[in-house]
Amino acid sequence: MSALNAAFIGLGTMGYPMAGHLAEAGITMTVYNRSGQRAQQWTGDYPGSHAPTPAEAAQGADLVFVCVGNDDDLRQVTLGDDGALQGLAKGAILIDHTTASAEMARELDAACRKQGNHFVDAPVSGGQQGAENGQLSIMCGGEEAIYQRVLPTLQHYAKATNLMGPAGSGQLTKMVNQICVAGLVEGLSEGIAFALNAGLDASKVFEAISQGAAGSWQMVNRHQTMIDDQYEHGFAVDWMRKDLDICLNEAARNGTPLPITEQINDFYRDIQAMGGGRWDTSSLLRRLQKKPEA
Repeated sequence: MSALNAAFIGLGTMGYPMAGHLAEAGITMTVYNRSGQRAQQWTGDYPGSHAPTPAEAAQGADLVFVCVGNDDDLRQVTLGDDGALQGLAKGAILIDHTTASAEMARELDAACRKQGNHFVDAPVSGGQQGAENGQLSIMCGGEEAIYQRVLPTLQHYAKATNLMGPAGSGQLTKMVNQICVAGLVEGLSEGIAFALNAGLDASKVFEAISQGAAGSWQMVNRHQTMIDDQYEHGFAVDWMRKDLDICLNEAARNGTPLPITEQINDFYRDIQAMGGGRWDTSSLLRRLQKKPEA
């Protein structure tokens, strides 16, 4: 690993610790972030350097990782005038951790192939806690041989990594993940609201049922913070709205009815109207309780 040179583009809540894990593993790192101050902060916390553009960050890198906000951000930092593909050496691999559309993944795959590079779409699940603890689940799309080349590096911040199929398959799998998470969080919110209104000790209720058929990661890790009305952590509502819009757009293309997902997306829109765009996605409970911005 120490012989690897890598770049990481996008040092947000997720990218910052993910790039840090790579640096701590002995990989020679160059980072880029739109806010240069954030990149300077990262180089103060971890060994490595920062570059003024994605293209310069990518120069000389064997692997280039990207983790930004959406399709537009991704297109800018990869395909723009100073984008990473302008600096990629022939044979280098672009790995995209952004939660984006499958169409965007296929566009990047085609652009990489055209200039002799390789591409893996690799959205992640596990949130900020998973990124910081190196316990992410990564869903990949791409060629088997290329996936095997990047797998040892991904394992520095992953607990589970799977190749789901050709380019775009990772993004499609992440859509399935978000569809399921949305339903789980709404169900958990309704269960907590019911327990509280019924006069039960909600903490005891969810300790009792979390190991049974109703159990889930969301229940185990979020029931108490929801009961305590704490939502200043985890994955933000604004980002979940973006992800669910991607899911619904893809569902419209492939003919899948998603009535519950569509309704929960509207519920998250209500939370944004309450001033909760940066609240954790488990704030669906606060919507049920109609509490204003904290």
